[in-house]
Amino acid sequence: MEYETAGDPISGLKWTRKTTEKISNELSTIGIEVSKNTVGKLLKNMGYSLKVNQKKIANGGKRMSIAEQENRDKQFKYIGNIRTTYENRGFPVISVDTKKKEKIGNFKK
Repeated sequence: MEYETAGDPISGLKWTRKTTEKISNELSTIGIEVSKNTVGKLLKNMGYSLKVNQKKIANGGKRMSIAEQENRDKQFKYIGNIRTTYENRGFPVISVDTKKKEKIGNFKK
């Protein structure tokens, strides 16, 4: 969870990038059987906000293929590995969250 936690430094709100189902599955690999609903309750008790990030119009209105999803996952794993490598060497790591300005809704081009 350490590298999967994100948040808003101004409001103090924090959340995890992993779904409650993924957390439940990972816990089961170490012998802790807990449902995704219980994981959600535990996260709430720990001060996490449960968020649902959905963007239905992204990617031209089409869902990403499995290959596209895996490629995107590889990018985040690569960044996570670099982060861990630098931290293990004692280098500072800075997290920067940027947003592209994007019109919301259906607009003519």
